[in-house]
Amino acid sequence: MRRALAAAIIASSVGGVTNRGSVHRAASVAVLADRAAPAAIRVGLAKPGGGYAIVEMPIETYVARVVAGEAARDSRAAALEALAITVRTFAAANLGRHRADGFDLCDQTHCQVLRAATSATEHAAEATSGRLLLHDGAPASVYYSASCGGRTAIPSDVWPGHEDPPYLPSRSDDACGGAPEWTAELRAGDLARALRASGFHGGALRDMRVVSRNESGRVARLQLDGLDPPSVSGQDLRVAVGRTLGWQHIKSAAFDVRRNGDVYRFSGHGSGHGVGLCVIGSANLAEQGRTAAQILARYFPGLDVSVGSARPTASARGAAGASTRGRPANAPAAPMDDAIAVSLPDEDEGERATIVRESAAARDALARALGVPAPARLTLRFHPTTDDYERATGRAWFTSGASVNGEVHLLPLATLRERGVLERTIRHELVHVMADGALAGRPAWVKEGAALYFGGEQTLPGASPPRPPFPATSRAACPSDNELVNPVSAGALANAYARARACFEKEIAGGRTWRDVR
Repeated sequence: MRRALAAAIIASSVGGVTNRGSVHRAASVAVLADRAAPAAIRVGLAKPGGGYAIVEMPIETYVARVVAGEAARDSRAAALEALAITVRTFAAANLGRHRADGFDLCDQTHCQVLRAATSATEHAAEATSGRLLLHDGAPASVYYSASCGGRTAIPSDVWPGHEDPPYLPSRSDDACGGAPEWTAELRAGDLARALRASGFHGGALRDMRVVSRNESGRVARLQLDGLDPPSVSGQDLRVAVGRTLGWQHIKSAAFDVRRNGDVYRFSGHGSGHGVGLCVIGSANLAEQGRTAAQILARYFPGLDVSVGSARPTASARGAAGASTRGRPANAPAAPMDDAIAVSLPDEDEGERATIVRESAAARDALARALGVPAPARLTLRFHPTTDDYERATGRAWFTSGASVNGEVHLLPLATLRERGVLERTIRHELVHVMADGALAGRPAWVKEGAALYFGGEQTLPGASPPRPPFPATSRAACPSDNELVNPVSAGALANAYARARACFEKEIAGGRTWRDVR
């Protein structure tokens, strides 16, 4: 249950508005009366051979099925209702997360897992119909995971750059009892293989040790002797191992690690990122007699729950067809730039807002520098592994980014972030998207030179990026198309990049505009 959700919810109680503070509650309800959950959403059901089957289903049917997929076994009604409100909020706030693929949300851990609904989960959806969590009258970004392991985490400890709102604190939580406790043993070769698949490189992993922890006690940084970059966060190590070796090994970033020869033994507790609602903890609280409202108040302090709305009628569901898919007119406006579609693997979703914000700023700045309109739509796809990136682009992993059919493809997020080249790589590829059309038919060095000139010099893994020790005094110094399109190594590509930029700068210095470089 590796879960990141964004939700909109705030309310007085799941059973109804309480008398205490009724004036404030009534004011909130009045403001939020038109902020209803969507009547229906388009769901991508993963197919065994790849791709998705897209179906549209009523929102409360969706909520009942997700609660069946995400709740702890034998949970009581209060826990199911608290989760139903969280699930519904996530759906309302994240419509269009998969718009690059033609639907709203998928049925995997990347979004929310769907299973066959039970009578208990159907009742939970009906009892909380339409209710959402809200912050200052607007949708709140909320998260949940299987178990916080005894202490919740703040978002930025998991997803760098994420805001840390007051309703997502790091604090002790005895509800889950620190469960589950787990151990795992992994050989150095397997760990190195998992890290290399995520974009790290180098020889053998000679040693790995914890060097710092965050406020929640989870591993903040580990030193990696023998690999580059030479360190990794606990969360990124968990994700790298999970994607390559399986999620059953390192269940959370709350762990200790010891080496015995070439075997590393991990001992930890909790399961998932630990931000927001603890599913096991909420089930235990319900067992103790806590209400859904009390559970939500514990894990999302300061938020309220909206009054909700009647379950959509059959006619309302029928009206929500292809013409209304996506965010309905009366739903909260999306806080992010709708012109930028970002595809992220599971566990990276918490960084979506930061990526969209930085990409929008880069797009607008480049549009001004190039003197071209900003693209009406941009799609950025971050790949979970280097192999996946190479299959999708046909480019070597050390290229870091590539533009294919107008879409920007990028290496695993953790790798670009660890090297400090995330923003630079995005800018580089955005120049290609925005300028390559005007440079059609030109040599590759012109297009790459423009990307390097306007987007910033690229730093490639496994190669230093020094400028060439010679001025580009002749056309012969400019790299061939093959050197740039089919580089034999990271070092060769770095050299070709430097020469391409030098050639491009020479033309600009000679008085040409970027459109006239040939």
